[in-house]
Amino acid sequence: MQITDEKLYDLCKRYGFQTKLWRQKFIGLLPEVNRRCLYEKKGFFSVFEFAAKLCGLSREQVCLALNLEKRFEDKPTLKSMLENGEASINKLARVVSIATPENEEELAARIKVLPIAALNTLVRDEKYAQNKNASGQISGVGLKDKNGLPKPLSVTEGLYVHDFELADDVTAELGELHSRGIDVNALLRKMLRKRREEIEEEVRKNEPASKKTGGDIGPTRTGAKAIASRYIPVAIKKILHEEYGTKCSIQTCKKPAQIIHHTQRFGLSQNHDPRFLAPLCKEHHAIAHSIDLSYNAHAFGAVSSVG
Repeated sequence: MQITDEKLYDLCKRYGFQTKLWRQKFIGLLPEVNRRCLYEKKGFFSVFEFAAKLCGLSREQVCLALNLEKRFEDKPTLKSMLENGEASINKLARVVSIATPENEEELAARIKVLPIAALNTLVRDEKYAQNKNASGQISGVGLKDKNGLPKPLSVTEGLYVHDFELADDVTAELGELHSRGIDVNALLRKMLRKRREEIEEEVRKNEPASKKTGGDIGPTRTGAKAIASRYIPVAIKKILHEEYGTKCSIQTCKKPAQIIHHTQRFGLSQNHDPRFLAPLCKEHHAIAHSIDLSYNAHAFGAVSSVG
């Protein structure tokens, strides 16, 4: 075969994608095949034999497809995605536990653009929010915050997990202060308030010039209009580190932050205002952007519901 390595690799990717797509569409037909007992009419012992011989599917995959069809009975959008092969059963299986007639449209949109890892994170967060909502600790499940994330995930009440320990010397010093009759809680609140005030002061110092002047920065010396850089200054990163640490800023997430997310699209704001920046893990960043259709068209153009 007289082709380059790159051409060979491109062909492998293309044919692999097409194989997944047609396999997906075949799986979508299985509920109707089972309903009509088409496998019997064509000489197969069962729908499992039918699927195995025609498409190489396992018994577990067939059972999953049939089960999803039943569970989506009152969710026409998701059911249509299954039957028309618009999404893989792997992705549909991820969201079935949180799918309702009310949120199925939103879930269908997310399935089309999010990779499985981000869907897993979305489902985990939604389950956590639903559990907290059921216990009366938080409310408003399904609402969005400025990050485009489920609102309960970014509120502060009832979401902290106490999985840290104070150092022995710190515990000893606090204990000594308490024994002297000093209100340790008040002392800690004062320290935390001072920390917040220092961060707020740093934010004000680093406020974008356009905010301070009430408009655009204006032209440069050459007369050309200044173009904002996408590079986030070290001073801004320092503020974010002081406020959020090294972890994803979603309070239920313990993954390391990998991306600094602009809650106001940089293309529109043209600045790096720390009040509208949030360090996120890869999955929460994908979730935050999944509601932005223009971003989806650009960044997720190569991401398919296949997989």
